Amino acid sequence: MPSSEPSPHPASPSAPPLAERLDGLLFFPVTAFAPDGSLDLDTFRTHVRRGVQAGAGAVFACCGTGEFHALSPEEFQGCVAAAVEEAEGRVPVVAGTGYGPALAREFALRAEQAGADGLLAMPPYLVVPSQEGLVRHYTALAEATSLDVVVYQRDNAVFTPRTVVELARHPGIVGLKDGHGDPDLMQRIITAVRSAGLDRDFLYFNGLPTAELTGLAYRVLGVLLYSSAVFCFAPEIALAFHRALATGDDETVRELLDGFYVPLVELRNQGNGYAVSLVKAGVRLRGLDVGGVRAPLSEPTPEHLKELAALIDRGLELVGAPADAVRDGNG
Repeated sequence: MPSSEPSPHPASPSAPPLAERLDGLLFFPVTAFAPDGSLDLDTFRTHVRRGVQAGAGAVFACCGTGEFHALSPEEFQGCVAAAVEEAEGRVPVVAGTGYGPALAREFALRAEQAGADGLLAMPPYLVVPSQEGLVRHYTALAEATSLDVVVYQRDNAVFTPRTVVELARHPGIVGLKDGHGDPDLMQRIITAVRSAGLDRDFLYFNGLPTAELTGLAYRVLGVLLYSSAVFCFAPEIALAFHRALATGDDETVRELLDGFYVPLVELRNQGNGYAVSLVKAGVRLRGLDVGGVRAPLSEPTPEHLKELAALIDRGLELVGAPADAVRDGNG
């Protein structure tokens, strides 16, 4: 069990604040499982190491794509510690946390002891809270740990601009990841935080599934950071799109949107849970057997795996990278 009190950051006590370190493409690794369903830390380490070597700007371990919902506290702590060791301080490691206040605090303390640099706080479990309740929940979490906290807006945790201003006033809450996808609301949030004089060190993330599809719209809002599920299985494609978006290479952006990302989203929308299971299948298709997804998620159909394989080849062709030979979906 973790200790009941926050402890100093064990990995990099002199590291700059998280808000100063988050840059580039954000990598949300999948969590690897063995054939018997148990945690496969060796394969997870390989997955994280390859992502960092490929050019990830940060590692967000055990979050949505990493099946946080399906991990025990002990598995979670082992994965976060492994991610920290593989990152070796080159990029920050942010760990997921969630559920109600008690469990969110426990996961936060375990992440801290594992050496994480920050937390991504996912929505509270099951309940539909008031704005006041959301402020109390995330403030209590931020006060329970020395790690910087990014709050995740989606589902039952959608914030008013006033609520985000209140959260941004807390020194331990450094950003908002938006998985809700309302540009009107996001603009009002950004304006409110800026008007309160809190925008200098407060970060915004595009956290929608396959965020590349909305990358152009979010850049207009000034939201440049985004999470890339595609980076998990095709970093060549994800990085090429990220570069094109950042440099204003509109032709490449359009080619990748039309030829890869839009068809990928159409495929993703054909199955419940495909935002995770299709990504994990993509990692297997590229040759790393990270296993399947845990219940209640389910695997893509054979037909959808074939479509995914063809899409990966098409995306690699568009960015001038060689196509793969691995095509059975099992590594």
